[in-house]
Amino acid sequence: MPVFSYKGFNSRGKAVSGVKDADNLRALRANLKRDGILITEAKEAALRAAAAVQGAGAAAGMGVLALLNPVAAMRYWKEREAADRGAVAVLTRQLGTLLRAGVPLADSLGALVDQVEKPGLKRVLADVKTQVNEGSSVGDAMGRHPKIFQDLYVNMVRAGEASGNLEAVMFRLADFLEAQNKLRGKIISALFYPIAMTVIGAGIMTILMVSVVPKVTSIFADTGKALPWNTQLLIGISDTVSSWKGLVLLAFVIGAIVMFRRWKRTPRGRAVVDRVVLKLWVVGPLARKIAITRFAKTLSTMLASGVPLLRALDIVKSILGNTVLQKVVEDAKGSIQEGESIAAPLKRSGEFPPIVTHMVSVGERSGQLEQMLEEVARAYDLEIDLTMGRLTTLLEPVMILLMGGSVAFVVFSILMPIMEMNDFVS
Repeated sequence: MPVFSYKGFNSRGKAVSGVKDADNLRALRANLKRDGILITEAKEAALRAAAAVQGAGAAAGMGVLALLNPVAAMRYWKEREAADRGAVAVLTRQLGTLLRAGVPLADSLGALVDQVEKPGLKRVLADVKTQVNEGSSVGDAMGRHPKIFQDLYVNMVRAGEASGNLEAVMFRLADFLEAQNKLRGKIISALFYPIAMTVIGAGIMTILMVSVVPKVTSIFADTGKALPWNTQLLIGISDTVSSWKGLVLLAFVIGAIVMFRRWKRTPRGRAVVDRVVLKLWVVGPLARKIAITRFAKTLSTMLASGVPLLRALDIVKSILGNTVLQKVVEDAKGSIQEGESIAAPLKRSGEFPPIVTHMVSVGERSGQLEQMLEEVARAYDLEIDLTMGRLTTLLEPVMILLMGGSVAFVVFSILMPIMEMNDFVS
């Protein structure tokens, strides 16, 4: 069934717009007329084009916002991403609830189309409903929209359809998505404060170096007196930042960052960076815990939904976010194909903690691998909470000290020559 975007006026004369599915334009006008809406403009919505235009508009708007207020831009993307992922989790739970209540699949999808308010998501759900009405499976229909329904989601839905237990899988998927959103929120919250403080501190220091310091230090030029080393350093930094040298330095830094990002995207660069990250103090153990939580939670959810182990490992490997651990999972998959257990290659790698490999081994022997993986995920989720709390608590005074130290350096570098001049005059 086609999906139309429309504009018009309601019974009160207020301008309205929206998206609705209908057999044709005439049926759309009739349906909206029953709702008291008079159409002035209507056209069939193209899913890909609409998504591209919407994404381009958002990117352009965020480009301006990032220039004016980087902190607000970070908050915008944080809220936008959380809202999008949260919307998928909500509709997944709603679909499970409708199916459990005995509502047919096509009618359940139709109810979700009417329920969802976001135009982009409404178009996607309308297309899924159309494909299901035409005889496609819901898993294949969702697979047409990988940006909304990821590979993990689609495979679990297909497994639920094959086993005739789709409603249970939808509830399991909703729990999984909510847990992943919660974990992602913890990471973003922990990073938000230091990044915001860094941006604000850099802005304050730039203003001081460009506008304040040159005017104050110009009084020292005519004295002919040797200046303290810190004052000379401050004047040198100010001259560099406020002259063409500052632009050259900024261009060099931006170029270095761009080159590093490009190198990081190469297989060799990503492998080196991921290996270094795992060895960093504080950051390495935290990154490992996050990856292990994703591994255990995702694999547990997929196995419980009926996804075959080898296919589940393929999907789990793609969401770990670290090539070192991805290689371990790939080796484990090869060992399983040769008849070995999953715990043995994980243990040989040395990348997974002994407690994890031991619980996986016990789960395999007892036939309760899903439950053991769930316990691993729960335990590491608690450890991540504690680590994030400690890290945030530590970062706040550190960032305050760094900003205070920078301002104190500027103040003392200016005051010391003035005090020496006063002593000389006295």
